[in-house]
Amino acid sequence: MAKLIQARTKFLPQEWSISNKSRYNNAEVQRSRSERLVLESERLVDEIENTTRKTQRDVNKKLDQRIEEVTYWEKELNTKLDELSDETELLLAQKTRLEKALDSYCAPLCIAQQALLNREKRVGIDLVHDEVERELLKEVEVIQGIMALLKRTIEQTDEQIRLNRSAKFYLEKDLKDKSRALNVDKFTANLTNNSPNIDYFPNTVRIEGNSVTPEEWQDFTNTNIVNADKQKNSSTALRSLIDGILSETTSDMLRQEEAVNRAFKFRIQETKDAKCKLEKHLSKVLDEISAQVKNIELLKKTIIDKEGPMKVAQTRLDTRTQRPNVELVRDPAQYRLISEVKEITDNVDRLRATLAQAEAELRGLRRNQLALEEEIEIKTNTLYIDDVQNLNLRNSISINYF
Repeated sequence: MAKLIQARTKFLPQEWSISNKSRYNNAEVQRSRSERLVLESERLVDEIENTTRKTQRDVNKKLDQRIEEVTYWEKELNTKLDELSDETELLLAQKTRLEKALDSYCAPLCIAQQALLNREKRVGIDLVHDEVERELLKEVEVIQGIMALLKRTIEQTDEQIRLNRSAKFYLEKDLKDKSRALNVDKFTANLTNNSPNIDYFPNTVRIEGNSVTPEEWQDFTNTNIVNADKQKNSSTALRSLIDGILSETTSDMLRQEEAVNRAFKFRIQETKDAKCKLEKHLSKVLDEISAQVKNIELLKKTIIDKEGPMKVAQTRLDTRTQRPNVELVRDPAQYRLISEVKEITDNVDRLRATLAQAEAELRGLRRNQLALEEEIEIKTNTLYIDDVQNLNLRNSISINYF
């Protein structure tokens, strides 16, 4: 029994006291730490609550500012849209005036028809409304000039109407987008912590890839407004121009034979000079084509000539891979062979690039050759019409002037 009691006695009284003190101290430390954590948690909760309320107020302020800004631009867009719509209606009325004026000039053309018909046989760029044609028949020239002017003005008006409608489309599209954006922002601005339709939404904390900066957003709308202003001003200027065109009248319907002959002679000389210059340019182009053909042949030969050195270098590299064991050394010869292959490859690439450029230039030269030859044919045809047909016709006519 004594042995059993002696065996179960493990600690001394001092150890017991030390253990109890240790337990007290641990409990006190743990309690103090917990107490500090409770205080820190209360402070953190207050801080986060204040931060959350402050941030939410700031967000609400930013949303209100955004709504105000979008509302401002929406008003500006509406103003420009109304102005542009009114201007387009005025321009459409001017177009109607132009079309009626054009119809009123459809009168028969009966004077000097043969000369005019002959000159209609001119082709290409030579089919030009020149001084000769103006002097051939003043009456015809006036009618045709007015009709051509009116047609061009109608085309310009159609284009301006198209531009107005295009600008109007972008204004309307921008307005539609801003209206939707206002609805979205007003809805979000009215949300509170107690709103019934709030919830968690995953993956919302992000910036959309297709979003734009505020500067880009403002520039976009400002560009639409500036473009609308530009088209409105252009349309206003065009309406003023139309008024001027519609008010033009003919002041002189007389035409003199001497003026016609002088215009013919000047035009014939001008055409001859142009034809001579075209022929000189054609000669230079033909010389350059010959030089470029030789250059291409030289480039092709040079490329072919590089096949031998390339084959030698690559054969050397391939053969040297057969060196046994440690003899397979990355020696200077090996590196030089590799650089030689690269060098030849780069040079051949440069030659091929130059060859492609030269071939492109040759094609361009040949196109120029064809264009010059065609233009020379046009000039020859014009000279035949004016110098042979029309001057003979003019010499056969006797006109009495009063």
